[in-house]
Amino acid sequence: MGVTKINQEFTSPVSPGRLFKALILESSNLIPKLLPQFIKSIDTLEGSGGSGSIEQVNFTESSHFKYVKNRINELDKENYVCKYTMIEGDALGDKLKYIEYEIKFELSDNRGSICKMTSEYHTVGSYEIDEEEIKGGKESAMGIYKVVEAYLLENPHIYA
Repeated sequence: MGVTKINQEFTSPVSPGRLFKALILESSNLIPKLLPQFIKSIDTLEGSGGSGSIEQVNFTESSHFKYVKNRINELDKENYVCKYTMIEGDALGDKLKYIEYEIKFELSDNRGSICKMTSEYHTVGSYEIDEEEIKGGKESAMGIYKVVEAYLLENPHIYA
């Protein structure tokens, strides 16, 4: 099994607490509402949304994928950190065993946020994943973040 680790970082004018609430704590309600053309629903299959919970993201027919299941490994509401693992779904294909994610929101100098994301791709056998294969997933994730950020900027009272 091979492991490929990717780090990403972006800044936002939205505070860490609001982004964490929108993108992590309330994602099952907010994301399908903001992106109904891509995400049908986000359902909690096991647990109550905290550590150990399993969530399933169901995509619409316009997506390349049908669903993915994520297990929440750690949810630190005080420090705005979420660690989770994609454990199942057609996004893994036959080359990936699982993908581990860590997302952390920190306060920036301008009272906005610095979002630090780490992704670890655990491959099947000796398969080596390259950056081009990961690019689409990174762009999709950034698209979701930008839609949520725009929504929060347009609605400053939401998750305040």
